[in-house]
Order: sequence, then structure tokens, then C-alpha cells
Amino acid sequence: MSGLDSHVHLWDRATDPQPWIDPATMAAIDRDFGPPDLDLMLTATGMDAAVVVQSSNSLPETRRLLAHGGPRIAGVVGWIDLTGDAQRQLDALGPDRLVGLRHLAHLDPDPGWLSRPEVAAGLDRAGERGLGFDLVVRARQLGPAATLAARCSGVRFVVDHLGGVADTDDIVTWAADLRELARRPNTWAKISGLAGTDPDRARQAVDIALDTFGPDRLMYGSDWPVAELGRGAPAWRVTVDTLLARLSGDERRAILSGTGSAFYRIGR
Repeated sequence: MSGLDSHVHLWDRATDPQPWIDPATMAAIDRDFGPPDLDLMLTATGMDAAVVVQSSNSLPETRRLLAHGGPRIAGVVGWIDLTGDAQRQLDALGPDRLVGLRHLAHLDPDPGWLSRPEVAAGLDRAGERGLGFDLVVRARQLGPAATLAARCSGVRFVVDHLGGVADTDDIVTWAADLRELARRPNTWAKISGLAGTDPDRARQAVDIALDTFGPDRLMYGSDWPVAELGRGAPAWRVTVDTLLARLSGDERRAILSGTGSAFYRIGR
């Protein structure tokens, strides 16, 4: 696969409301987004396929995402209640197209959700099935995320949006915490969620991520359609090419396809 976008969303608000979308300030994404829209975005950004990531902590949403067909959806990162019977829930979802799990930990009312023993136990069950786990966290949650990755050493973790760097003013602490997370060999990171970030901040963050994880543990993601709140997915794709210009061809291909395909075990 010559191009894999590791982070996109689809939503139909009739079945999966998105109450976080403010029509006044987020008009660009105040609508539904389906597979035809995804096809247009992937063509515009020169990518072959994408991993669709859940946008609500909902089993019904995960089932609906898994039901989407088409060759451009390479897999789905869904949701289960990791504090419940993970094995039973995963059995009910089945293996087809499910490549990973995610929980909106940055919005969970329990600030200690990442540290709950039952969450680690549920992740162990998911890891036994070869599923990765997306860490969507604020910068202040990188420490607990590193502890969880160490506890669940048999699970592959990928931190979305470079660990919330776009939402923090303390890049020094963020960088130190990101390096601590990267010390766990079962961790990866997504160059995503930065389409609306100041270009100098984006370059600084990506340079730190490259030095911290290396190209073989980094993957490209557009965070579309949320990217439309910034300069848009095509502009972000061009920006990423610029940010990766100092790398070799093999290193760029790893970030734009190989790392994500390997992490999510696309095609296996």
C-alpha cells in the first residue's frame, strides 16, 4: 500500500450524535461524513486507504463503522467497554475489519481511567487478539499512558495527535513525557491532529517526535474531517511532506504507509 491515512472519522449524526460540534465555530464539520466523502478526501491527498477511528464511546457506532464496505477503508479502530467483559464484547464484534480499539480517555469523567486495573485487564484480552490501542490523551496524561503501556507490555499502543501537543503551552514538559512514553518498545505515535496548529509549532513537534520515535514508529494521519477546522486535509498532507523532507525515501514511505500498515496489521 503506497499511502495509508491512519486516522480519519466518519459520522452520521442521526445515529451517532456529535454533541461536541459547535455549529457557530465548527461550521466546516457541522454535517455528516460518509464513505463517498472519504473517497474524495483520500484522492485529494494522494492516499490509497484509511483507518477509520471511533468518535464516540459506543458499541453501536463501532458496529456501524465495521459495516462500511469498500477497499479504501483498510480497517476500523472501534470501542468496547474495557472495564467490562472484553472477551465477550470482542466475540460479538468479530474479527473482520476491526484492527484496534480506542477510548476517549481525554474526555472521560474519571481522571484516573488510564490507571484502572480493569482497563489493563481488558487491554490484555484485546492484545491477545492482536488488536492495537489508540491513546487519545491530553499532554498531562502522557505519564499515566506510559505506565499503562509498561503494565500491558503485550499490547501495541499508538498515541494519537502526538499526545496532545496542540493543546499545551508547555512543550518542554510534553517533550519529556513523550520521550518517557517512547521508552516503552510497544509504543508508536501518529503525526496527526496538527492541521490547525501554527506551522512553527508543528515543525517543532514533528522534529521532536522524529528524534523520539524514529520513522519506523511514526505514522501519518489527517484527522479528517476535524482537519477541516484548520487548513484542511490536503494542505496538511502538503505540510507533512515539507516536514519530512529531510528524511530518506524509505523513511518517508514508512511514515506514510509502512508503519501504520504494520501497526494495524493491515492485510493480515
